[in-house]
Parts: sequence; structure tokens; C-alpha cells
Amino acid sequence: MWCPSVSLSVWANAWLAGTAAPDDVLDALSLWAPQHFIAAYDSVAAGNTGLPWPDVDEASVITLLRTLRTAAGKHTGEPSVNVVLPVPGDVRGLPAGTGFERDALAAGEALIVTGDRNKAVGIVPEFDYGDGDSDADDGGPRALVWTVYALPAAPPPVHVDLGEAEYALRSAVRSAAEALEAVRPGAGVSDPRGMIEQVLECSRRHRIPADAPARALRVLENAAQVDAIIAVSSDLMPIGPQTLSDTQIANDALKPLAAVVRSARMAAITAILHSPWH
Repeated sequence: MWCPSVSLSVWANAWLAGTAAPDDVLDALSLWAPQHFIAAYDSVAAGNTGLPWPDVDEASVITLLRTLRTAAGKHTGEPSVNVVLPVPGDVRGLPAGTGFERDALAAGEALIVTGDRNKAVGIVPEFDYGDGDSDADDGGPRALVWTVYALPAAPPPVHVDLGEAEYALRSAVRSAAEALEAVRPGAGVSDPRGMIEQVLECSRRHRIPADAPARALRVLENAAQVDAIIAVSSDLMPIGPQTLSDTQIANDALKPLAAVVRSARMAAITAILHSPWH
């Protein structure tokens, strides 16, 4: 599940609701990049948020928090910060025909911050890897740049029922496990389940606000397990000595699971975003 937009959405929302501190937001962001900057996409976005324009400075992470506070406006008991995870063929939650829609789809993630009188801004993250000439360059990002877009209005949030998502995910767990059994790894791979555990350990570095509902956490854990199986199985299939039919069977089983995982994650994230307000 974890991506910069999810980290920022759950922690910034908890901060705006008064159940988390600014340092909690900064700690969550630090796992993605050592520095964070924010810039306006155009003059309209700059006017709505107070960001500099036309001379675009690399405003710091503190400015990012200030921008979120400004865009959220007065609080009404509902989360002001929501996340979208668009994929080709499913861009629900994005305003059609906008630069924000295009860039959010390219990134596969974005935030939508709704303020007073249904005013909204969109925020898209992009990793900056620098020029690669630094002696200290370890291959990781130099920074994460958050670009702010003015939106004509707040698009309706995507609603996925958590109970329905959990029910669908139970079946997906079984299907993913069966698909993994059908994949015969090559000689260089002796422990596919160990590889899955490594993938899961990476996701467990990210903290979740303490008031997150237990059911949402359970759904996220199960979704992460299915996603890890999909990732590992996909890596194993090209190198294993499977017959064409074995590979096709595994592919057919895994393909629909990605949509189930995405819906389950969106339902769980939505529940976590609402929990500080209730």
C-alpha cells in the first residue's frame, strides 16, 4: 500500500484533526526522501495557496505543512485530505481533462485537499534523483517534490465499503496462495516465501496513526500479503522452467487480484482517514 501520498494523507489528516503532531508527519515523510519541497503548478495554484510564483522556489517541508493547513481551511468533522491511486482504466476521483489528472495518473498517486466552500487543490509527488554525480549518491532519491494544482471543485471521494472489501480479499488470499504454488521457481530461488516476507518487512517500516480501526489494519495487512505474493510470483515466472500452461494458469489467477488489492487498500485508507474525526 505504502507510497508517499498515503503516508502524507494519513498523518497530515491526523495532524489536522489534532490526534498527531507535526513531527509525526515529518517522521513519516522522512522514510521516502531526506528532503521534501513544494511548488505551485501555475499561478492559479499559487494564488490559492500562497506559494511563490512565477519564481518557483524549492519551498521546504514546513511550507508543505503550512500549505496543507491553508488548503484545508476550517474543519467540519470530516477528513480534508484524501488520497487517490489511479491506474489506466480507473481514474475515479480525478477531475477529467486537467493537468492534475494527467500527472496523478503518471505518478499512480496523488492527494486531494478540500477546503472551505468546496475549494480544493490536488498534490502530486515526484522523486528527484539529482544528477547522479554526487560521491554520496547511493541510488536513492535526493528529494521528493510535491506539486500543487488548483482544482475547479472537490471531486466526490471514491467510496469502497470496508466490509465488502475484506470479504473479497479473503478469497484473493486463497487465490494468490494457490497461484504461488503453481509457480515453479528456477534453480537460483529456493525460498519464495522468504522473498514474500522480505517484501512485507519493507512495508512494515511505515507507521500508522494509533487511532486507526483494527479492521482497517487487518485489511491492509492481508492486502499487503496478496500484493507481495503477486510481486514475487511475477518475478519468478520468467525465470522458472514452467510450461506455458503453468505460466498461463498462474497469470490468469493473479491478474484480477491486483484490482481487489487496490479496492481493499482504498477502503482501509478511507476508514483510517475518517477515524480521527469520529
